Amino acid sequence: MSEMIREKVTERFIRFAKDNTTSDPESKSWPSTERQRDFMIKLKAELQEIGLTDVDLDENGYLMATVPENTGSDSPVVGFIAHVDTSPDFEGNRVNPQFTRNYNGKIIHLKDGVSIDPAEFPELLQYKGQDIITSDGTTLLGADDKAGVAAIVTAAEFLIHDLKKRKHGRIRIGFTPDEEIGRGADKFDVKKFGVDFAYTLDGGEIGELEYENFNAAGARISIRGRSVHPGMAKNKMVNALLIANRIISMLPPAQRPEHTEKYEGFFHLTSLSGSVESAEMQFIIRDHDRFKFEEKKRLLKEVVQLMNLEVGKELVHIVMQDQYYNMKQQIEPVMHVIEIARNAMRLAGIEPKVKAIRGGTDGAKLSYNGLPCPNIFAGGHNFHGPYEFLPIPSLVKAVEVILNIAELAVSENWKTK
Repeated sequence: MSEMIREKVTERFIRFAKDNTTSDPESKSWPSTERQRDFMIKLKAELQEIGLTDVDLDENGYLMATVPENTGSDSPVVGFIAHVDTSPDFEGNRVNPQFTRNYNGKIIHLKDGVSIDPAEFPELLQYKGQDIITSDGTTLLGADDKAGVAAIVTAAEFLIHDLKKRKHGRIRIGFTPDEEIGRGADKFDVKKFGVDFAYTLDGGEIGELEYENFNAAGARISIRGRSVHPGMAKNKMVNALLIANRIISMLPPAQRPEHTEKYEGFFHLTSLSGSVESAEMQFIIRDHDRFKFEEKKRLLKEVVQLMNLEVGKELVHIVMQDQYYNMKQQIEPVMHVIEIARNAMRLAGIEPKVKAIRGGTDGAKLSYNGLPCPNIFAGGHNFHGPYEFLPIPSLVKAVEVILNIAELAVSENWKTK
């Protein structure tokens, strides 16, 4: 059966990866790009062809479908969710997936001088002897989260055509747009989805099981300067770019992404543009600990206030907005959901790696909207750039874990937990 899964899920992932579904943080439309809707339309047709029921694509670009139950018992309704968009951080058009067969432990050379070197990415050596998928080096691969989409669709297909062998309750699957720009769960209809609990397939390496994530906020700082001829600038010029530089220098250097790991939070300057006359900065703020998260937000606001005091005018303005919160406190009362996933991984021959996400998933917002939704692996590494890779056996195991969860949920005495 594993070989059948491998063939199906690999073909499906390659096909999905070739579709450009990059989201756009500057867009006001829903979804943010029409190419995501185009992909959803094709995916809807595929789900109908497989034989799923209740296949519905709504006006906001959310796609849901059902695998009917085959037990006749009062078992929980379980959901599986993935996002179809890929990150705007790197080129997502004309993705050309490449196979490295029986990886030999050496550097994987791609186009334009891009190489995935185990000296820089030592996790690559875990997959020696396995088949690995990469991009050609000119784009990202899109395993975040086309791997999750492919795994869910493939598992649903196997459940539909294996009704007499594997007992399971009603299964709902859902696909969201715009997760990469923080909007993935914003218009997700939890009531319509109608499940008792769900899992996002949006994790990285094989075995990952996550029910903690960052608290997250975004901040946009606008700076108004005063441009004067530099030969006559004394006591007149206000250089917006230098104010931006001063703001950066006042934030703790140790709390930047490149210096943090595990439970350490950060300030991340994601963009800076401007001139002497005006400048704009965008930050994201992250921390697992809610108190430290609020302290980071307070510090950035205080830095802005201090800059206005230094220049003697209200030239610097900040708009800050919370994006999502740590799902941990929503999952802890229903830890049987985690135990089902643990057991499903062990049945697939995988030792679970319970860890905190240094990021967020749709599941974080969904958990706060009343749908417990931890995250499990889909197998990829090095997302959002040309160094991304996906070991095929990890993707196969993601499908097996979904199948095991579907079966285990029936046998769990979940309502008494």
